[in-house]
Amino acid sequence: MSITKEWTNTAKQVLLGKKITGVRYLTSEEQENLAWYHKCVVITLEDGTLIFPSQDDEGNDAGALYYQTKSESQLNVLPVIS
Repeated sequence: MSITKEWTNTAKQVLLGKKITGVRYLTSEEQENLAWYHKCVVITLEDGTLIFPSQDDEGNDAGALYYQTKSESQLNVLPVIS
């Protein structure tokens, strides 16, 4: 199986068909526990899964989350904050 297919399958298991039940930014305590300089958006799914972006796959700091609506062609961002 290709690496892309493998990670796509994992992403589907974590995300597909699940309802978002909460959206917030990291708390100061969570930020401190991660040893990050910034806070990012945290998405909570119905099964309790938390999703939040990191600047890289080593988890070195918070990451921005880009989105694009169906009605707009421009990219928008949910930024990291200090």
